[in-house]
Amino acid sequence: MPIRRLAPAVVNQIAAGEVVERPASVVKEVLENAFDAGARRVDIEIAGGGRDLIRIADDGEGIPADQLALAVEAHATSKIESATDLEGVSTMGFRGEALASIASVSRFMLESRTKGDDEAWRIEVNDGVIGSPAPTAGPPGTRVEVRNLFHTVPARRRFLKSETAESARIAEVVRLLALARPTIGFRLVSNGRCLLDLPATDDPRRRIVGVLGEELDGRLIEVRGEIGSPADGTLTSVWGLVGLPETARPTAKNQRFILNGRAIVDRSLSHALKEGFRGLVEPGRHPVGVCYLEMNPARVDVNVHPAKTEVRFREARPLHGLVRRAIQEALQEADLVRNLAIETSAEAPAGEPSAREGTAPERPTIVTRSSWSGPGSGAGGPSRSTSHPSSPRAGSDRSSAGRSRTSSGVDLARAREAVGDVPMPTATPASPATPAVEVLPTLVGADAVLQVHQSFLVTQDSEGLVIIDQHALHERVMFEKLHDRYAAGPLESQRQLVPIVFDADPASIAALESLAPLLERLGIEATAAGPRGVAIHGFPTLLVSRRVDPGPFLSELLERAAQGEIDRDDHEAALADVLDVMSCKAAVKAGDRLGEREIAELLAMRDRIDREGSCPHGRPTHLRIPIAELERRFGRSPG
Repeated sequence: MPIRRLAPAVVNQIAAGEVVERPASVVKEVLENAFDAGARRVDIEIAGGGRDLIRIADDGEGIPADQLALAVEAHATSKIESATDLEGVSTMGFRGEALASIASVSRFMLESRTKGDDEAWRIEVNDGVIGSPAPTAGPPGTRVEVRNLFHTVPARRRFLKSETAESARIAEVVRLLALARPTIGFRLVSNGRCLLDLPATDDPRRRIVGVLGEELDGRLIEVRGEIGSPADGTLTSVWGLVGLPETARPTAKNQRFILNGRAIVDRSLSHALKEGFRGLVEPGRHPVGVCYLEMNPARVDVNVHPAKTEVRFREARPLHGLVRRAIQEALQEADLVRNLAIETSAEAPAGEPSAREGTAPERPTIVTRSSWSGPGSGAGGPSRSTSHPSSPRAGSDRSSAGRSRTSSGVDLARAREAVGDVPMPTATPASPATPAVEVLPTLVGADAVLQVHQSFLVTQDSEGLVIIDQHALHERVMFEKLHDRYAAGPLESQRQLVPIVFDADPASIAALESLAPLLERLGIEATAAGPRGVAIHGFPTLLVSRRVDPGPFLSELLERAAQGEIDRDDHEAALADVLDVMSCKAAVKAGDRLGEREIAELLAMRDRIDREGSCPHGRPTHLRIPIAELERRFGRSPG
């Protein structure tokens, strides 16, 4: 077959394969043109999920009648004039492909009126044939109507999803673009039903809440930061709102990035957002956030893909650091203690215990200690106890924590004076005892602490009752301590008289080779021992003092790295992942009995660390039951 030039209609249909993937792509391209035209209000109407009809009307500056035919030709644009303009594109559109591509795969109509004209003009394109402009009635602005999308390429039409799915995609695009332009009002109607109605606002906070959901109102934290200097054109700033850790979602679809007014998708920025929350949300969940970035357009290339959602930064690493640090600083300043609201059973009034039908309420064994020597108590004699039939819950499945019930009262204020910053002694595992719930006669003073089930510490603050997970808190303490020691220099290592050797598969040995420099700095000296073995020659002194077994520890660590759970390509991420494992293994466990000194030291260290509200895996270290909730449950009036 001889070489020949393709017909313009075929060229446009080929281009449409990249520019117009589905009805949502049409909506995006037309809305971005409305932004460039200075619109303050946009109305979108769709039918059949966008297959049958897409009609978009804006109140922008409009297109002159003599330029309507040119507007639907390929590579015709008012945004740039030469290739040098691509080095600093500040408009949403600039390629001159969108309208021509859309018109080539649909029955297309463009109607526009400039503010200086007395009448609007209309042009139609059918099967790639451009008609002549004709006068019509219409308000200032532009209206685009797309009917029978992909009727010229039936194969593409068959690949579209259901009407509901395509309508949802369009709604998502409109929400995203509405975040990018809060000063523009948006209304989306599908088959006569209003899906979105977002009024224009000068406060981006209102738009963010309106798009992400009213349930986030009051649960968002402001993020702000900047780097560079305006003098040399390197100034880059970030402002946004991120959700509290408990608002994290199973997917990352509620993470949005707006660069110079353009909604973009960038894996590096998504990673920075998640790293900012490291240790505050569980690894399988994703924080919620909207970040607005402003930078010199010359420092970013938006001409990467026809869809213009992907960009390429001249220097991506400083931007990554800016977003991560801004989020970390905002979270450090926020009160991240999670309030615990006790739900009321539907069968019983608030404040009254509910019982299963036909059974008596469960009543645990109660042991009252009058000999407690905590604050406000006198020296007591032998303890007195009153027993009731134990409940089925007395033998719960919390391993040793569920089989041993002992309380510890600690005067933290007095104990703090005697406690220095020394490694916390290893707690003694609780011995089996008769199932019981132990109740102190009194808990006096802000620093009084009670250990419950050898797993939780109960104290108070100005807002209510605070329940602390001793393992999660100590895990966070160990993480911060290890991180600080790593920053100061290599961790102290204890040499093994005889190397500890364990079996490992080739993937784990390969992971060891890539992580070896990091592990050595953390005090872990290990080498491959043959094709399927690893020998440990040195182990961190801190972990040895916490009775961590070197073989199983490193075996699990390398297995996780081999499975991709540890990011070996990012040094900071790999460091945090390894420290996560180290701190978890070194921390006290649920069921470990802590003495007064251990409790006092643990809580004293809590006051000196960052992010004490969550363990390195993102689980909460403590929860608060507000005093108002307690008063409600006990049927008391506030105050």
